[in-house]
Amino acid sequence: MTMLEDKDTICAISTPAGVGGIAVIRVSGPDAVAVADRLWRGKPLSSAAPRSVHYGTIVDGEGRVIDDCVAAVFRAPASFTGEDVVELSVHGSVYVQKETVNALIAAGARLAERGEFTRRAFAAGKMDLAQAEGVADLIASRSRAAHDIAVRQMKGGFSRRLASLHDSLLELASLLELELDFSEEDVEFASRLKLLQQAQELRGEIERLAASFRSGNAIKEGIPVAIVGPTNVGKSSLLNALAGDDLAIVSDIHGTTRDLIEDTVNIGDYTFRFIDTAGLRDTTDTIEQLGIDRSRRAISRATILLRVIDATAPQSIDIADELADGQHLLTVINKTDAATSSAARELLSKETAPGQIIEVSAKTQAGIDNLREALTETAATLIGDTGDIIVTNARHHQALTDALPPLHRVINGLETNLSGDFIAQDLREVLHHLGTITGTVTTTEILTSIFTRFCIGK
Repeated sequence: MTMLEDKDTICAISTPAGVGGIAVIRVSGPDAVAVADRLWRGKPLSSAAPRSVHYGTIVDGEGRVIDDCVAAVFRAPASFTGEDVVELSVHGSVYVQKETVNALIAAGARLAERGEFTRRAFAAGKMDLAQAEGVADLIASRSRAAHDIAVRQMKGGFSRRLASLHDSLLELASLLELELDFSEEDVEFASRLKLLQQAQELRGEIERLAASFRSGNAIKEGIPVAIVGPTNVGKSSLLNALAGDDLAIVSDIHGTTRDLIEDTVNIGDYTFRFIDTAGLRDTTDTIEQLGIDRSRRAISRATILLRVIDATAPQSIDIADELADGQHLLTVINKTDAATSSAARELLSKETAPGQIIEVSAKTQAGIDNLREALTETAATLIGDTGDIIVTNARHHQALTDALPPLHRVINGLETNLSGDFIAQDLREVLHHLGTITGTVTTTEILTSIFTRFCIGK
């Protein structure tokens, strides 16, 4: 993958592959209008006003009509890529799409590479690297919560926060440089204590952003929910009720579920990734024990634990003390159609932190809506705990994590009255790592890695 840097004219289908009512084919580059005009029959696009839409016909190189078409014309720099752009809206026939692209290539364009339109927007300064990745996240978003986070990133919310951190770090570095320049003079530009406080505040903000990745990634990819409990309490039935489908085998035989069963379900504004685990019990069955071991690993990775208790034969597995930071516990009393919840609640009253308790019947669907509401309320706390900016990108998380050790050294140097030139060197390293997020510091390898994850046409 070369990611060509020359300013030739590119084209590609921008709508999803397959048949639809309309397909959009984007052309971008210095000759975009001229290339489109070569197969356009109607008012010449070369004389069209910027940001105008026109109706006409497109033909192939031999003059055969391909389709009726609507063309939108955008002039540089007021376009997505910062170049001249023409977007051709044709009927969604696969044949029509293919022939239109072939005609554009014959007229002088070339097929775009993956992510090349967005990369050109980045190169033209229309967006920074974090915003470009927000475009990819927006396209891939599967829930309203993931969509909202991607929109904030695409609109520059995360970039503005990083710019603020960058400016604060530059101020800190400049004060240290002044301290060095006037080290022999009786002048104090800022006390070491003030610099230390500023550095500690910066560390706290970077740590908060880095810590938000666990919640942000869960919202982006689907919040992992492990359904746990003893055998035969109705975990599989609960998964089926939440998913609205018979995904898991339901049986009265203990140990029926021996492997993890997963399904992704949208509830409210969130996507949840439910994991039906093997029943937790002592067993001599080697295969069942392998399933139980997998269940333990799934529990450790889950953001939400749905602990299921059988109302007809209450047996609790107290896992409250095993909850890791960032994990949430919901206790579900199942089979309330066959027994009251009094015995189960009495059992739970002996625990120090049973979590929110929801009564349901997976068989009759009673209480399932209440469980869905509890899940969305818990999911909302993931955003509430992280502030208005949430990190969802693993590359951003790594850069923030890499920025912390040199910032720790800055703080340690200020505390121990280390020479300012050593501290300034560590500060430059912090700035470097933060700069890789927005693209102020980057390499061809980083750009290629990011933009080749996009679809062709984006």
